[in-house]
Amino acid sequence: LRGWEVCNGRAEYRAQKGEIVGTTVAGSPNSFLCTQRDYGDFILELETKTDPLLNSGVQIRSHRYPQDQIVRTFNGHQVREIHQRAGRVHGYQVEISNQQRGNSGGIYDEARRGWLYDPSSDAACRTAFKDNEWNHYRVEAVGDRIRTWVNKVPCTDLIDTMDLAGFIALQVHSFKGDKPAEVRWRRLRIQDLGRHEWRPLWDGRSMSGWTARGGGKWVIEDGAIHATSTAGDTRVGYLVSDAAFKDVTVRFRTKIFSGNSGFFVRAEKETLAGYEVEIDAEKRTGGFWETGRGGRAWVTGPEDNSAVRKGDWNEITAHLHGHRIVFHVNGIRTVDLPDDSQGRLEGHLAMQCHGRMPTDVWFRDIAVLEKAATRAPASSSIRHTISGETARTLAR
Repeated sequence: LRGWEVCNGRAEYRAQKGEIVGTTVAGSPNSFLCTQRDYGDFILELETKTDPLLNSGVQIRSHRYPQDQIVRTFNGHQVREIHQRAGRVHGYQVEISNQQRGNSGGIYDEARRGWLYDPSSDAACRTAFKDNEWNHYRVEAVGDRIRTWVNKVPCTDLIDTMDLAGFIALQVHSFKGDKPAEVRWRRLRIQDLGRHEWRPLWDGRSMSGWTARGGGKWVIEDGAIHATSTAGDTRVGYLVSDAAFKDVTVRFRTKIFSGNSGFFVRAEKETLAGYEVEIDAEKRTGGFWETGRGGRAWVTGPEDNSAVRKGDWNEITAHLHGHRIVFHVNGIRTVDLPDDSQGRLEGHLAMQCHGRMPTDVWFRDIAVLEKAATRAPASSSIRHTISGETARTLAR
């Protein structure tokens, strides 16, 4: 198992006849056999067989907490705060379960946000995993999109940017059975596709690349853009990007003390008709509006501000891939439209400051997700076999 290390628990791992075998140990918390190098974009394939009484998984783009901290998680109804200890493994986990649960191939955010994509309601995926048999997994992680297949059946199509790179790990779950249980992996192979990174769209010092229009006052303060409505002026103010975008993932941080604002994507340059990520001091932040003539106004999203840290900086991400539209607020998914077929496929970005009410809003750290520039590999495809005696190649 050169190139790997056991983290978090005391489960036993061994290499045996071309397989990696994980065995539970009484009283141990979740254990992980972790690669000693990180991966960003990749295609991972493997086969696994597990005791149906034992839950397991494969961590991707994962990390360990550097110190004790409080983690905010959302169960679909309320935000909870959970204490996590230093060293705890956390991140995306591709679920390995059993036929009864039917959620194998889903994505669980270990020691952080919980379930991100549960495929158990999909009849085809629910029956894809077979107990007491070798099951083939394929995982594609490219930029902000993670897809999984179990025995060639598609199970997960997740859009998320909480982590863009990290280690891969094989989990042995904590277990209270009468005797030890085992999970096995074999034929682990990975194709390294490089990685994505955030490219700043605002330099933090000037309005270069952006043009103010309409009402409102736009100034740069403390490394951020500060927008306020002007007394007596009911016009809506905008700060519009000079550049237009088609498919784009854009991230920014914002805080609002009063009034109403928004961040526009795919907006028309002249009319600013387009899609809006709602920002409001009291409600609906992270929701989806469509403005302009023929626009649908409120489309979908939260009615409250439960995902928002009131009076503090909040991170918002808008993902637009064709007609797939996903919004996140502080890592909590607020909008996910698999096929919004209304037709807007490109346009400008814009920050908004309403004038019909006293508005005080801030923006900073505006960036788009792009493929990182890398050196040309020695061959057109980089493949590593990561099981059995050649497991060390993953760690190079």
